[in-house]
Amino acid sequence: MQTAVDAGDAAALLAAVPAGRRVALVDPRFVGHVHALRLGLTDPRFAVATVPGALTARPEARGALLSALRRTTAAVGAGAPVVEPDTDPAPEDRTVPGRIAVALEADGTAVQRPALGSLVAAVPTDPEQRAAAEAGLASVDDEAVRLRSAVKAHDGFFTTFCISPYSRYIARWCARRNLTPNQVTTASLITALIAAGAAATGTRGGYVAAGILLMVSFVLDCTDGQLARYSLQYSTMGAWLDATFDRAKEYAYYAGLAIGAVRGGDDVWVLALGAMVLQACRHVVDFSFNEANHDAVANTSPTAALSGKLDSVGWTVWARRMIVLPIGERWAMIAVLTALTTPRIVFYALLIGCALAACYTTAGRLLRSLTRKARRTDRAAQALADLADSGPLAQGVAAVAPGFRGAFTAPAVALLGTLVMIGGALFLPYGSWLTVAAAAVYVVLSGLAVARPLKGALDWLVPPFFRAAEYVTILVLAARSDVPHAVPAAFGLVSAVAYHHYDTVYRIRGGTGAPPQWLVRTIGGHEGRTALVAVLAAVLTHASGFTTALTALAVAVALVVLVESIRFWVSSSAPAVHDEGELA
Repeated sequence: MQTAVDAGDAAALLAAVPAGRRVALVDPRFVGHVHALRLGLTDPRFAVATVPGALTARPEARGALLSALRRTTAAVGAGAPVVEPDTDPAPEDRTVPGRIAVALEADGTAVQRPALGSLVAAVPTDPEQRAAAEAGLASVDDEAVRLRSAVKAHDGFFTTFCISPYSRYIARWCARRNLTPNQVTTASLITALIAAGAAATGTRGGYVAAGILLMVSFVLDCTDGQLARYSLQYSTMGAWLDATFDRAKEYAYYAGLAIGAVRGGDDVWVLALGAMVLQACRHVVDFSFNEANHDAVANTSPTAALSGKLDSVGWTVWARRMIVLPIGERWAMIAVLTALTTPRIVFYALLIGCALAACYTTAGRLLRSLTRKARRTDRAAQALADLADSGPLAQGVAAVAPGFRGAFTAPAVALLGTLVMIGGALFLPYGSWLTVAAAAVYVVLSGLAVARPLKGALDWLVPPFFRAAEYVTILVLAARSDVPHAVPAAFGLVSAVAYHHYDTVYRIRGGTGAPPQWLVRTIGGHEGRTALVAVLAAVLTHASGFTTALTALAVAVALVVLVESIRFWVSSSAPAVHDEGELA
């Protein structure tokens, strides 16, 4: 820490700091809570951030900061006082850090201004103002504020009232012992894997232990995000771990339950895979709708207005959050039913609950899409195209097909292709080459669906239709094959593909774009994998080779997507973000 005599001296001192270091500029008259400074100066997610009287810049914004500081110095004079006369409308903009923040924004540099709430951050200019600031400082316990703000603002009922009241204290305990969010996330994963192993024993004691451990894992899962917010430890690795481990834990637990059930004489692999498929399709509906409307222009609808009115009635907020069966409610249900009932009942409850939740959320999104007057942007269209995961076959069809017109053409074509593919897998004789013909029709229709930019009112339905077609086809063909272990192999394949699709979502959210095209081409795209599984079912009819082929395909896809994903998320090009997560 160095003290500058005036604005000119501050510019000289900042210029002397090594280029790779983060810098902060704080007015010497600053009065405020430590946590207010912490929010303004230590959050790694933002290149530039400011609170009244203080400003920080990461290395990539150092040049812009120095340029703005020199212009400010030239405007007010190198030896000007730190606080200017009371002539500007905003008091925080009369300080040197405040003036620099305004100058940076005028130059087009984004400046983060964290909401301080009851926290005090001020630069008093006379004894009366200082006394008022110090009184506000003494009246607010910033540690209590910091602890409350560690809890995610919008969470499910179970998480908010049954987990967060004590998990926040676990987060503080971890912070005081220098534990990182990544370590807690890893502990949550390990606990969930042990729970899956306990469920795989197929004994009542194992099921009880699995239920308890699953809830411990969920507590740790809440704690890692609260620890990140409490200590502002956001990182690229943390974003990747937090985004993917929830799915890994849930799928591993489903597999453990299925293995335990088989040991007890009840094969529920089809139900386990069905639950995974339904949950993944639910998520892609949410992701696709949100990306389509992320930056839509004139994004209003009567349905959204009604939802806003209902938000003013407290109980309706919690009721609607519980209806969608968010992760807290879902994991609590799984844990209790595992301990008290059987895996079959667990999966029946999951399928029924998730189906009802999917109907509710999808109906609401359809109503909003049909009633709102929104114009989709090029960014939204590109995000939907990336979520569609079209491979070389569909892209080839799209390249030679004329562009379709009309708001409903793309989802209608995608739905038709999905129905043809799933219908062929369900109703045509298993192993028939007619199923391969249905896959060929699906490839063509998939290409036609993405032949034009996805900017229609319901075009966000295209990726969910493609996910359903691929996942359900793999499930149905494996279930109808009567080949030993085909469904577990299909479970592994869908898990690997689903990881790729979730990875695509979180990359788009991070602002870095979808996975590279070479990766999509290498693993075939949704239509290529679907057609390949149909061909394998026809060629390897009633042979153990079908299980081997599905397993080999699962391993190949998993290796390619995992290696590339790990390389991306640990590289310096990945954004330092912390995903707040979805309710579901």
